[in-house]
Amino acid sequence: QVQLVESGGGLGQAGGSLRLSCVASGRTFRLYNMGWFRQAPGKEREFVAAISSSGGSTVYADSVKERFTISRDNAKSTVYLQMNSLKPEDTAVYYCVADLRGHVLSGDPPPVGYWGRGTQVTVSE
Repeated sequence: QVQLVESGGGLGQAGGSLRLSCVASGRTFRLYNMGWFRQAPGKEREFVAAISSSGGSTVYADSVKERFTISRDNAKSTVYLQMNSLKPEDTAVYYCVADLRGHVLSGDPPPVGYWGRGTQVTVSE
């Protein structure tokens, strides 16, 4: 079993930057593909970015491409989401997910996976 804890959210300004972290428990982090999803008030959860277990492949939603960067440090069991050029529409609760079978690499939430509790990101004008 994997437990995930996100951090790094908070209040950002449009055009600014924030970096989210997601730390995983357990010694099997390196086996999991990792993803970030977000959910804004009144909207469905949507895919943001994903990274393969080795870190060799990354995928991004069109809405964040060229602005956000996903990375991972398997030695620290941590996945990061560097968010630059923030926009008010990036305001959401951000969740990380651990996916053994790779659904996140297609932009899909895994039918079986481990989710964190989320961290709030609010971007002001």
